[in-house]
Amino acid sequence: MSRTVPLRLEVIVGSVRAGRFAPVVVDWLLGRLREYDAFEVSVLDLADADLPQDLSRTPAVEEFTRRIGAADAFVVVTSEYNHGYPAALKTALDTVKHQWRAKPIGFVAYGGVSGGLRAVEQLRQVVAELHMVSVRDAVGFHQARKHFDPADGAANDAADRMLGQLAWWADTLRDRREQTPYPG
Repeated sequence: MSRTVPLRLEVIVGSVRAGRFAPVVVDWLLGRLREYDAFEVSVLDLADADLPQDLSRTPAVEEFTRRIGAADAFVVVTSEYNHGYPAALKTALDTVKHQWRAKPIGFVAYGGVSGGLRAVEQLRQVVAELHMVSVRDAVGFHQARKHFDPADGAANDAADRMLGQLAWWADTLRDRREQTPYPG
């Protein structure tokens, strides 16, 4: 991309459990992102976000809202628990409203047999309600704790497709948001 201002990408770490596998997957993703000069990348770890479940307004919520509002795109790294995504991720999505709108989101999931893809399919419904654009391709790591391989060709190919789509949508939607406010 020839854009002079890089796209602001927030990588959101969805799992907050003790002993979580998320840092391994996030490190892999950050390695992939080093190849994309279109993005200025920040990591927003929900384990550090201190978002109240009652969705009340706090200084931590104000900071979280500011970061979401400043971003052009998102990648959620999520585990799958009981065929769904983590509660902390749902709280994060519900904490802000307008700042998500007209922005693209991609998914990197990990878990058991499904590789987290059931969680991704649920998330696609939620982000559509938030007026976000979910990019088609996602990354899933099956049996991640046992078989994670950062050199996995299928995962790296899927990441390249997802990140390419994410950059295209982020660039397109940022231009459009600058021209006309989103009507939602």
